[in-house]
Amino acid sequence: MPSVSTQQQAESPERSARADEIRRTAAKIFHEKGYEGTSIQDIADAVGILKGSLYYYINSKEDLLFDVIRSAHDQGLQDAAHWSSSDARPAARLRAAIRQHVISNLSRLVEVGVFFHDFRSLSDDRRAEIVADRDYYDARLRQLVIDGQEAGEFDATQDPKLVVLGMLGMMNWVYQWYSPEGPQSPEAIADSFADLILGGLVVRSAG
Repeated sequence: MPSVSTQQQAESPERSARADEIRRTAAKIFHEKGYEGTSIQDIADAVGILKGSLYYYINSKEDLLFDVIRSAHDQGLQDAAHWSSSDARPAARLRAAIRQHVISNLSRLVEVGVFFHDFRSLSDDRRAEIVADRDYYDARLRQLVIDGQEAGEFDATQDPKLVVLGMLGMMNWVYQWYSPEGPQSPEAIADSFADLILGGLVVRSAG
């Protein structure tokens, strides 16, 4: 179910653009100060409107948090739909999944940071919605590992659940240390991670 602020954004292009500006601004402040440390007044001041005017676009501060976290999750779900339905061999699909995950995270550092730091500030219902999506994504990754094992491409002695937990730990942590000014591009990092993960899974005799 979309949040109230997302529903409001659809009413007019002008309102949509302003609401998107508010969401981006809120994401930056949440990222810098934390959700609990951010007030509605902080957000209103940053976008240059009165506090009361902000409620023209949202019902609550949590609406903004949910929109930020939802946006960080939606791209991952779209990516999963793409690589999980591909006709490519499991190893190629897993490489695509790793690359898309890493590159997506590195292109949305603010939103991803807010997700990991402030996810638990969501209400129970909204948190449950995000957890359900996360579980779906994790299950698609596990199935991909299982597909590779059944095809003889991946080491069948590896526990798919542990493999995926390790993968996600590696891929999700990049938001903590990556710098756009650093020597490695998102694509280079994604390729390195894919090489490391597949290097521990692929059965060499499988070709």
